[in-house]
Amino acid sequence: MARTKAPDFEAQRERILELAAEAFAATSYPSTSMADLAQACGTSKARLYHYYESKDAILLDLLDRYTARLQQIVAEVGAQTAADKLDDKQALGLLITRFLVEYESSQARHVTLVNDVKFLQDAPCELILDRQRAIVDAFTRQLRRTYPGRVTARNQSAIAMMVFGMINWTFTWLRPGGKLSYADFAQQVIDVLEQGLGGAPA
Repeated sequence: MARTKAPDFEAQRERILELAAEAFAATSYPSTSMADLAQACGTSKARLYHYYESKDAILLDLLDRYTARLQQIVAEVGAQTAADKLDDKQALGLLITRFLVEYESSQARHVTLVNDVKFLQDAPCELILDRQRAIVDAFTRQLRRTYPGRVTARNQSAIAMMVFGMINWTFTWLRPGGKLSYADFAQQVIDVLEQGLGGAPA
């Protein structure tokens, strides 16, 4: 007979994922054992196995939920753009801002996505990579709509990667609660895209 799930089963899984992300970000996925994760969660290995059958299952669920969240943000920005009749520059600014605000509250998950997706098995890895490609495609389309004279089929990949280069590595230097907020940095990214570094100072 299947074991009955506790009412807080999903809440406990979410807590495990958050603490696992912090552990993976701190010491890397390969260096983190199930015993390490159990200790981080303040529980036993046996209890941890009640929620996840393996460390691989934890990594997959973590990246599955996080990339689904990023795709949801893309959809929410699209819906808000249509509802509020935002122009293309406003839509791009909103997209960049929403991603950076998410990165601020999901820093450990983002580090895990950047560093550890390669440790997933083939099929799950492709699922996560496909979502990442879809997100890049969404940014690329928005960049082309916003700057049709500057972003073309020839250079669109390079410009999209330039934008992600600015925002995706903030975890290495931008600290939540620091002097420069993620929202303020989002505005700096938007200003660079709009004016270039040679534009008028803020």
